[in-house]
Amino acid sequence: MAFSKLGWAALGIAIVGGFIVQSVVNPIETTVANQRLPYDNTGSVAKGKSLYAENCASCHGSNLQGEPNWKQRTPDGLMPAPPHDETGHTWHHPDAMLFAITKQGSAAVVGQGYESNMPGFEGSLTDQQILDVLGYIKSTWPDRVIKMHNDMNDQQG
Repeated sequence: MAFSKLGWAALGIAIVGGFIVQSVVNPIETTVANQRLPYDNTGSVAKGKSLYAENCASCHGSNLQGEPNWKQRTPDGLMPAPPHDETGHTWHHPDAMLFAITKQGSAAVVGQGYESNMPGFEGSLTDQQILDVLGYIKSTWPDRVIKMHNDMNDQQG
């Protein structure tokens, strides 16, 4: 079967597009990305709460409230740490994205020159510890927000 020039061009675009998508998705290990946050596991939530206090509360607040004026850039041009409670946007992101941001830092995940104070915790927290922290955060959300977040995750696959 012979391809026309248009057919070869379409195939090339599909292959290049696949590599681009692969490079964006690859940072998230598929075994971890397919796991759900352990928000309903009391052991994981307890571990996550402690890890959050040690690693996250200094920026995101001890009550997950985030920094003041978190929607406005600071004088250095960066965004303040957002809240992780229901008033923030954390629950607007699927589990895999939350995991990637926590593991690699938001600048690495967003790319395109985006700068942020959010570090990656790859060298200081294990994958399970990251899941535990995120599970703790999710466990604090109201049931309606948890349901919306679960529905979003279900739509992601």
